[in-house]
Amino acid sequence: MLSAPLRLRLIAGSILMLASCTAFAFDFKTVGPRSVILYDAPSAKGGKLYIAPSGMPVEVMLSYGEWVKVRDASGDLAWTEARGLSARRNVIVRVAGARVRAAPEENAAVLMTADKNVLLELIDPEAGPWVRVRHRDGISGYVKAADVWGI
Repeated sequence: MLSAPLRLRLIAGSILMLASCTAFAFDFKTVGPRSVILYDAPSAKGGKLYIAPSGMPVEVMLSYGEWVKVRDASGDLAWTEARGLSARRNVIVRVAGARVRAAPEENAAVLMTADKNVLLELIDPEAGPWVRVRHRDGISGYVKAADVWGI
């Protein structure tokens, strides 16, 4: 049987842990102007998994000193140095033929169709049923949030 003070500490610790988990929101970043190496551990001595190209969106899962654990669009987890990431936001198209529209509505004019895995710059990070994006050719409009990854 646990003593009353120990039980109280366990309950308080559990509440704090749950509160910190719900308050923490994952953060999306983009690989900066230079490609970065993704490792299996938070160290340059770790095993090299692959090179992430400039502009690739990643989800930051955990920070550990100067290193961050990230998830890519396919769900793979890896470590990279935080300094290689940018606050600029890109998204990647998850479906074939995602339509970028002139307004955030289904009957708005189609400005372009983006193939699967095309990178789009996220102009407005407010998540809703539609997000505002810009293609590298300068075309900007709205795409369904469900059709892209990185928000």
